[in-house]
Amino acid sequence: MGGLAGTIGTATAMFAGTNVDDIIVLTVLFLSARAGGLPRPWQIWAGQYAGIAVLVTISVVAALGLTIVPDGYVGLLGFIPAALGVRGLVTAVRARGTGRDASPAVATGLISVAGVTIANGADNISVYTPVFRTIGTGPALVTIAVFAAGVALWCAAGSWLGSHRRVIEIVERHGRWIVPAIFLAIGALIVLESGVLV
Repeated sequence: MGGLAGTIGTATAMFAGTNVDDIIVLTVLFLSARAGGLPRPWQIWAGQYAGIAVLVTISVVAALGLTIVPDGYVGLLGFIPAALGVRGLVTAVRARGTGRDASPAVATGLISVAGVTIANGADNISVYTPVFRTIGTGPALVTIAVFAAGVALWCAAGSWLGSHRRVIEIVERHGRWIVPAIFLAIGALIVLESGVLV
């Protein structure tokens, strides 16, 4: 497969492969929006687009030979979702002690959603950079367009998954613990897989 079809196929596989974990994050974010009102759905969409745009920009700049962040330190971005998870767990513990319900939200606005997306995208940079280094301007623009369509599909899927009654019931019952734990696990995984602490 060559030409435009080949570029679209490669970009689709690259986006899906590097963002499969984002489906979980987006579902959790949309569930948080439904359960506690934060972040708002538009903030999730905008934050996801902003985060992916930052990842693509860093990858393109790195592909042009400008190293913004040394590869060994990219994994430190994992501390962002981990910190959000810890904050969520602390909030849940405090709410439990007072008998109030805690919102499961750990990302409460556009900037924190973008931060989680960027932190969760350390693998994206390592995959996108060599690709952008080897393809021309036309295929790079097609690839970026495919990524934009992929973000829309991912957000729609996360919203759809987050609208099922059974999933909502689980999150309402255990969300104050599940959501922060997921973010903590994602952050730990990013840091550990990067090898930055070794």
